[in-house]
Amino acid sequence: ELGIRIPRPLGHGPSRFIPEKETIQVGNEDTMMHTLFADTFATLGRLDNVTLVMVFHPQYLESFLKTQHYLLQMDGPLPLHYRHYIGIMAAARHQCSYLVNLHVNDFLHVGGDPKWLNGLENAPQKLQNLGELNKMLAHRPWLITKEHIEQLLKTEENSWSLAELIHAVVLLTHYHSLASFTFGCGISPEIDCEGGHTFRPPSVSNYCICDITNGYHGVDEIHASPTGSIPVSSTESVCEVEALMEKMKQLQECRDEEEASQEEMATRFEREKRESMFVCSSEDEESAPTRDVSRHFEDTSYGYKDFSRHGMHVPTFRVQDYSWEDHGYSLVNRLYPDVGQLLDEKFHIAYNLTYNTMAMHKDVDTSMLRRAIWNYIHCMFGIRYDDYDYGEINQLLDRSFKVYIKTVVCTPEKTTKRMYDSFWRQFEHSEKVHVNLLLVEARMQAELLYALRAITRYMT
Repeated sequence: ELGIRIPRPLGHGPSRFIPEKETIQVGNEDTMMHTLFADTFATLGRLDNVTLVMVFHPQYLESFLKTQHYLLQMDGPLPLHYRHYIGIMAAARHQCSYLVNLHVNDFLHVGGDPKWLNGLENAPQKLQNLGELNKMLAHRPWLITKEHIEQLLKTEENSWSLAELIHAVVLLTHYHSLASFTFGCGISPEIDCEGGHTFRPPSVSNYCICDITNGYHGVDEIHASPTGSIPVSSTESVCEVEALMEKMKQLQECRDEEEASQEEMATRFEREKRESMFVCSSEDEESAPTRDVSRHFEDTSYGYKDFSRHGMHVPTFRVQDYSWEDHGYSLVNRLYPDVGQLLDEKFHIAYNLTYNTMAMHKDVDTSMLRRAIWNYIHCMFGIRYDDYDYGEINQLLDRSFKVYIKTVVCTPEKTTKRMYDSFWRQFEHSEKVHVNLLLVEARMQAELLYALRAITRYMT
């Protein structure tokens, strides 16, 4: 009546992929979740949608929040406004306006210069120099060499110190991975963020007035019949689960009976690496980044490319020669104390997290499946574990699942609800969120391994 425009939510619930009634409702959480919600609110000043989806796995969420809080707010080599700006640069590489908007607010809140937000060219030269590392880490980390590190550390007045560079690398990899989680789980923007609300008045004819005052305007209809979702009979998807469990059982028996030779293992890795190049989403249209997001990075045409394309050969990264446990962890901890410890804990929680369930089945050992997902992601990055039989991946991960994994990890901005719906159709949403945690951490570790190996080579 007063002509005031009232924002109305564009969606219901924290995720576009998970129906609101199947997420954990605030007010119905258990004691541990309640503490996590309170901590998040105290730290961020809001209960963001990432937290509301991650809380399916409270143990992981606790570790994630602790790490993120340390990176952004505790003592460290970089000033606070630099940290948020690096978060903006990293999220922008994947056109993740959700994370960009959150960090634009945080950047201004800690006294960042608004002029920097007009585009990367307005930021200090020191941050501009990070652009090259940002794009390679996000899209082709296997190309990073010690020369790239040297350029950052040796450029006279705008040089980075080793400790600052480690802090920046951890922030970049954290936000590239968080963009994967945001798109992989279909995180919706909060009502006060861009894209989270509309000012369009609802049509009065279709709804009772109480619906309108409650901000309801038919969004549930979209949830009820998602366009492009794949109808599937429950018997068909139950068979899918049974078949997967049967394969796990057979593989375990084969493992017990015979072990492949080292040559055969190497051949299977190369085959899987080659095959991963041919996994691409059918919805592979180019999406041009909006000016709003693209101004925060250079070279907008640079994106993910498979490493063996066009006759390029990337040498296999052997974990036996450089691993997180033996090399990366101690380097990070030495130059940025406690962060190595926090990351290590987070990697372990994601990798080992299990409730021993698969869809409707209880008391299932899922370690084989978790390892296949983790190693498939590292295989896409050219990283090989000598003691793993890569033949298992094709047995355990079907094509629609591989498409989802590769999209979320390599080009997360192209993830669709259709992809999310089409893999593991009988599994719980919490299990699909768990898959996303594995994708996030495996991706982050792969990026870190390439960057830290280059830093180690520079130092030696």
